[in-house]
Amino acid sequence: MKRRDLLKTTPLLAAAPLLGATTPRLPDVVIDPAKAKVTRAPFGETRIYFDGPTSQVHAMTAGSLRLNPGMVPHPPHQHPEEEFIVIAEGTGEITIAGKPYGVGPGAMMYCEGGKLHGITNTGKAPMLFYFYKWKA
Repeated sequence: MKRRDLLKTTPLLAAAPLLGATTPRLPDVVIDPAKAKVTRAPFGETRIYFDGPTSQVHAMTAGSLRLNPGMVPHPPHQHPEEEFIVIAEGTGEITIAGKPYGVGPGAMMYCEGGKLHGITNTGKAPMLFYFYKWKA
């Protein structure tokens, strides 16, 4: 039996390419900051290192934002993904569900999906942070 005949007689196999994810899984790789996807805006510079499905989750995003002094990337917001933020440089304030937290290098935030959260650079120098969010 030829492959095309097998597909004709087995409808589930014929539909298999439509059932799976069309986006390839994230590769096992190390990405240098110079090779990350960069977006520049008045509030700062965002780098996206990884964005796509993995073998464990439907969507994973990992990136960084160098936030200019006194700026916010957007008003407090919520999204279905859970999120971690790690502060690498500078100082600022993170709010989660209206509660403010002063942050500096080494501080880490976790916010469950659907919770209102935001970040502000309260310092006089750029604030660099890394973010990781995923949807199972």
